[in-house]
Amino acid sequence: MGASAVALGAFGAHALKVQLRNDSESASKLANWATASHYQLIHSIAILIASAKMHSSPRPTVLPATLFTAGCVLFSGSIYGLVLQGPEKRYSKILGPSTPLG
Repeated sequence: MGASAVALGAFGAHALKVQLRNDSESASKLANWATASHYQLIHSIAILIASAKMHSSPRPTVLPATLFTAGCVLFSGSIYGLVLQGPEKRYSKILGPSTPLG
């Protein structure tokens, strides 16, 4: 999770920036991408801590790590999707409401 956050953040800072240079909403999209990769990186640390606690507990449970992973996929994944969608924006009705659920 952490490695993909770094890779996606670098993609947004370099390749996506070049691709969006003619887009009127490029500054907003790049800021949203940076937010998604930042939160994904924070979630990866939380997942790491939850996993470490899980393995040191006498009664291990996977629920915290699973919820952090699902939240990260919903939040960051929906933002990545919203930024990458084309001008027709046909996925906004699905991706937009899933962002706060994450």
